[in-house]
Amino acid sequence: MIDFSRNHFELFGLPERFRFDSAKLDHAYRALQSEVHPDRFATATETEQRLAMQSSARVNEAYRALKDPVARAQYLLGLHGVDVATEPRVQLALEFLERQLERREVAAAAEAAGDAEALEALLGEVRAEAAGLEQRIAALLDNDAAWDAAGPPVRELRFLAKLAEDLNTMIAAQDG
Repeated sequence: MIDFSRNHFELFGLPERFRFDSAKLDHAYRALQSEVHPDRFATATETEQRLAMQSSARVNEAYRALKDPVARAQYLLGLHGVDVATEPRVQLALEFLERQLERREVAAAAEAAGDAEALEALLGEVRAEAAGLEQRIAALLDNDAAWDAAGPPVRELRFLAKLAEDLNTMIAAQDG
């Protein structure tokens, strides 16, 4: 079984960094799941089965957290005492918020007009901005250990990820 005292990075044998080799994460995930998957413990004692289920759930939780850039950044910051999910002192810049409001208005108009091409273009713009933020976050976390300074860009990245998710939903509805 797994050691529940280990953090997500330690669980997968990865460096405690925002940027790491995602192929190593995938490989470590498959290896761990093959060890702890509840199906392997079908004939084991009830206690061993329960522990296998808990281990498998923990491995899945850790994998989801590290696979997603927003969740990974939030988790890494949390390890260093910064909670960007609930901390009120981490505010987004007014210019950023205005740009996102404009994007939402453009998206709503494009969706109403059935303009999947405009939605795709907007999604590309959002993804490009998110990629730039990921680079900035990586520099702040991995190079500078600037935990507090990384809060605002992580919140911006979370905002952009939600917008991208919403745009994907709109595009899928257009295609459907």
